[in-house]
Amino acid sequence: MKSAWIDLRGTAAELATAIVEESTHIGVETVVLDDPELAGKVPPNVQKAAVVTGETPTTLIDRLVDVVDILIADHSIAEKFEGIRPGLRSGVLIKVLDEQSLELACRIANEAELTLVEFRQDPSKIPLEILLAAADKAKGSIVTVVEDVEDAATTIGVLERGSDAVLLAPKRVGDATELVQVTRGESASLEMEELEIVELTHLGLGDRVCVDTCSHLRPNEGILVGSYSTGLVLVSSETHPLPYMPTRPFRVNAAALSSYTLTPGNRTQYLSELHCGSEILAVSTDGSVRTVVVGRIKMESRPMLRIEARTRSGQLVDMVGQDDWHVRALGPGGSVHNFTELRAGDVILGHTMTDQRHVGYAIREFLHEQ
Repeated sequence: MKSAWIDLRGTAAELATAIVEESTHIGVETVVLDDPELAGKVPPNVQKAAVVTGETPTTLIDRLVDVVDILIADHSIAEKFEGIRPGLRSGVLIKVLDEQSLELACRIANEAELTLVEFRQDPSKIPLEILLAAADKAKGSIVTVVEDVEDAATTIGVLERGSDAVLLAPKRVGDATELVQVTRGESASLEMEELEIVELTHLGLGDRVCVDTCSHLRPNEGILVGSYSTGLVLVSSETHPLPYMPTRPFRVNAAALSSYTLTPGNRTQYLSELHCGSEILAVSTDGSVRTVVVGRIKMESRPMLRIEARTRSGQLVDMVGQDDWHVRALGPGGSVHNFTELRAGDVILGHTMTDQRHVGYAIREFLHEQ
């Protein structure tokens, strides 16, 4: 999990105090500040950091050193502050303006305990990619300055590794919460349940949806789909060998167009509503979750199969998918079950939810599906 850092330097006192209060309860790891008085309002569960440059007054530095946990100094003066106070962690600030400063940042990141990097010129993530690759085996951590929450999400995903932490200067209360949500990603896992097949029904033609993602899905990974919002089946991606056609590791031949699938923020969405740019959850057989982007969906008329299964507690899970051998459900241990070879008594994996749904949101009111 990545770390969320909040930059309160130059923030008005009233707003800074409110953001500190917000940060205390949501999991912000570090607050960067330039006001020693504000440091006294930051609780022990949040780290305090100060950034000093050649322009920072010596009197202010002396006060900050006494109240912060981390002192980050500009690379040009960093040596002056080594060992300035027992127990004080140190970091180095580097602003990347060109190729020369990028090379310096790569060297610093391989040596420093903590590197705070600000990319000033190139709006792309190529300089960050170079820095992360150069410091891939470094023991220290890299904190990258970001412009907004969207930029933070991109920064965290660069080269899959991403920056270890992101530093955002919030403009309002709520920005810190959104940043933490981005750094944490989705729920670490979903509880996967064993579903026993109880009945299979061959239906007539219907419209099924293939979901083509912008990610390479793994052999034990797919998406959760179901006819009812309270129970979903884990359908495999096309990463396993197929007769007469190549594998397509970006694709899930998912289910009927009216089926639900899970999306970020504990929401559901109909497969028919997905489009290029939509976000859905890819789920592994071990329950781990990640967000993937939809590249497109393909909706075509095909013979359909209804799969009815039950959890160990007796809850019904129902889905309708294409009646075809190469469409597969995933089972315990990553086992692969071709739809046309399923039989009553077979065990596959799924996920159940207690809340009903209204426009995708979980609601606690009477709602009946059948």
